[in-house]
Amino acid sequence: MTTTATAPAGRTAPMGPLAAVLRAETRLFLREPGNLFWILLFPALLLAILGLIPSFREEDEALGGRSVIDLYVPVAVLLSMIMSGLQAMPPVLTGYRERGILRRMSATPVRPSALLAAQIVLHGAASLGSAVLVVALGRTAFGTPLPRQVPGYLLALVLAVVCALALGAAVCALAATARAATAVGSVVYVLMMFAAGVWFPVQTMPGLLRRIVEFTPLGAASQALDQAATGSWPGWSHLAVMVVWIGLLGVGSVRLFRWQ
Repeated sequence: MTTTATAPAGRTAPMGPLAAVLRAETRLFLREPGNLFWILLFPALLLAILGLIPSFREEDEALGGRSVIDLYVPVAVLLSMIMSGLQAMPPVLTGYRERGILRRMSATPVRPSALLAAQIVLHGAASLGSAVLVVALGRTAFGTPLPRQVPGYLLALVLAVVCALALGAAVCALAATARAATAVGSVVYVLMMFAAGVWFPVQTMPGLLRRIVEFTPLGAASQALDQAATGSWPGWSHLAVMVVWIGLLGVGSVRLFRWQ
């Protein structure tokens, strides 16, 4: 899932640094079918596999009259973000650093914030595309209701995307090499998978564990998306947790990012 090609040289004067970097990174991203599969298609594929289990499609009174597959729709949405932020993005940027690409870019108008922003925009767009695919599959294949609180769902979705990618940006800033980024990213990846409810939904966790998980960025995102899906406005505490994580991770990433 890592990109090994170097950023192509090109004329950047008419566009500005951020637009030039974004265009170059988009080309490289589209050349990697692994990224496209794991970010765009794998979450929907996982949801389809889980939906084939008959008991997962049955309504359960203990879940408020919902089925297990209903709970897994927001989880699958978050899975794409975790894949993008912690598996796809960190090895790319740290690989650039190892090969000296970032050092050469430091002599240009491109700043660390522009490069990180380009990666966040690119992977964020892929994650949002995957979210649309997952929600559409859940509705058409398994009858999962569409989100009832649309503005709240969209707000929680955008915050979740930015939060997951800010987490990946922090890994990029802290890891000196692609190998280190993969190792650190894998540890955080497993933790965030658990917090998002991939192994078992947050709603079914014991009380104390659930409260702890809700203070993590993806745990709060899972709860916010689920609340909006059922028609409630996402809890302000969950939204606040994501905003705080975005601020801390975003500022830390920009300040700690090094070209070499």
